[in-house]
Amino acid sequence: MTASEPTIAEPTIAEPNATEPTIAEPTVAEPTGTEGFGTLDGLISELAAGEKRWARTGLSERIALLSAVRRSVAAQAEDWARTAALIKGLSPDSPLVGEEWISGPYPMLTAAATLAESLSRIGRGRSPVAGARFGTAPGGRVTVQVLPHTPYEAVLLHGFRAEVWMPPGVSADTVRSRAGLAELHPRQTQGVGLVLGAGNITSIPPLDVLYELVAHNRVVLLKLNPVLERMLPVYRAALAPLIEHGVLRIVTGDGRVGGYLAHHPGIAHVHITGSAATHDVVVFGAGAEGAERKAAATPLLSKPITSELGGVSPIIVMPGTWSRRDLRYQAEHVATQRLHNGGYNCIAGQVVVLSGDWSQKDAFLAELRAAVRRAPARPAWYPGSDGRVEDAVAAYPGAERLGRGRVLIRVGAGDDPEAIRSTETFAPVLGVIELPGRGAAFLDAAVETVNRDFLGTLGANVIADPRTLRALGTGFRTALARLRYGTIAVNTWTGLGFLTAAAPWGAYPGHTLNDVQSGIGIVHNALLIDSPERTVVSGPFRPFPRSVLHGEFALFPKPPWFVTARSAAMTGRLLTGFAARPSWLRMPRVFASAFRA
Repeated sequence: MTASEPTIAEPTIAEPNATEPTIAEPTVAEPTGTEGFGTLDGLISELAAGEKRWARTGLSERIALLSAVRRSVAAQAEDWARTAALIKGLSPDSPLVGEEWISGPYPMLTAAATLAESLSRIGRGRSPVAGARFGTAPGGRVTVQVLPHTPYEAVLLHGFRAEVWMPPGVSADTVRSRAGLAELHPRQTQGVGLVLGAGNITSIPPLDVLYELVAHNRVVLLKLNPVLERMLPVYRAALAPLIEHGVLRIVTGDGRVGGYLAHHPGIAHVHITGSAATHDVVVFGAGAEGAERKAAATPLLSKPITSELGGVSPIIVMPGTWSRRDLRYQAEHVATQRLHNGGYNCIAGQVVVLSGDWSQKDAFLAELRAAVRRAPARPAWYPGSDGRVEDAVAAYPGAERLGRGRVLIRVGAGDDPEAIRSTETFAPVLGVIELPGRGAAFLDAAVETVNRDFLGTLGANVIADPRTLRALGTGFRTALARLRYGTIAVNTWTGLGFLTAAAPWGAYPGHTLNDVQSGIGIVHNALLIDSPERTVVSGPFRPFPRSVLHGEFALFPKPPWFVTARSAAMTGRLLTGFAARPSWLRMPRVFASAFRA
């Protein structure tokens, strides 16, 4: 935020035993029969009235509501992280609890702040992307830098950047004039939206709520995934300003509840985060009849649906000349992409694409095995995980069990790669396939392979040392332009794109109900950019201080989201506190903790 931008009220992080404010609690439906559905009908009627109230809610009041949400999220941050850790079976003193801070309250705080800033700019007749750095990408594309977005981010995430690539032919002036989406016409509301919440990352459901309200002008009925039902009191308190304003209701229940709501005449739009199979059940129905409807392209659902559905994310490792420390660090990087949150991420890296001609291939794989083995133990907390692991092993009898339920599948010349590249395992299963070539020839083959053969288009990762990137020159960005993925990460993980409030998040555009792949539409996107094509995030190949010693200007240590980061819990807590109350004086403690990773 520049000095000319308005000041947003700064919340504080509540200590574990702090007295929480009294909050009016909405009715939560847990239907066991048709009588429960009557409760749902009542909540939808309440939201219909809330839509009228939202239409009368001006930009200044919406900004105040977002600031209030920021304060209430900060007040609940401790309970939020603790409850999430309990759901996932993490010990309170485990460094892995840092994941629950960084992927829970932290992105909610940054999203609320950035959305409030965007609305403030619109209210003053400016574009949300006013002042952003514009550039170009191959194919006649305009780019918008979205990370760093504030001076604080430029220091806290030094060496990392993110840019939004627009579709070919869209001008910078068009981007500026259309940024704002529904907030350009705040009185034109879009009905009651249903959000079928994710069950893996705790920030996803409330982030989706914010996007429905602000970007689409829809009031929201949030139906929690049963896996995260214990988060209900936290969500209820954290989102209390929206509940009290009448624009949000939260319900729990099983699949019957979700099905009833999705097809309810009072629901104007459905957004789902989950699997393609769940999406198809909602859209076409279950069983053989649902399959017939899908084949005939005759959906049961007669209303718009957007979705974020995961996929098989590749990790393309470019061959180069790496030091032993490079091999170890990047092996931990790949292990993190697979094992973060236990492997239960829609954006988890699933298949490493290696050059069979890389002289250091075996050394890298040895370090990768070691990194997977030494990652902290955690329970297989997501339902069905063990069965999915066994299915993968059955498909590849030569799979290596690396302890703690983790599996490495090296697809050999006699193996069929189809199973690992076309099934999202949603479990700690990591595949490795090899392609011939070096340099540009290998990169071209890798891009063609993942575009053609891999399920989904949510995210792709590319790891390449600076010398290799220099040798590829402009051809590297040309290759990125050919990668059909919604988020592409270079020397970082696509998860950073998820965490960046101003970055759009979703599948590559163009999917349909009948071939949904990784979904339809985007979320997050706190600068409210209209119809982006993709996000490209990048980071340093080496952590500080080796980054600087090797000519990379990046002052970032081992990232706190690495599964091997020993200080991740404290860093996550401090980052969340910083997001609640940004201050240069609070920054040294964050760095001190991060450098102990």
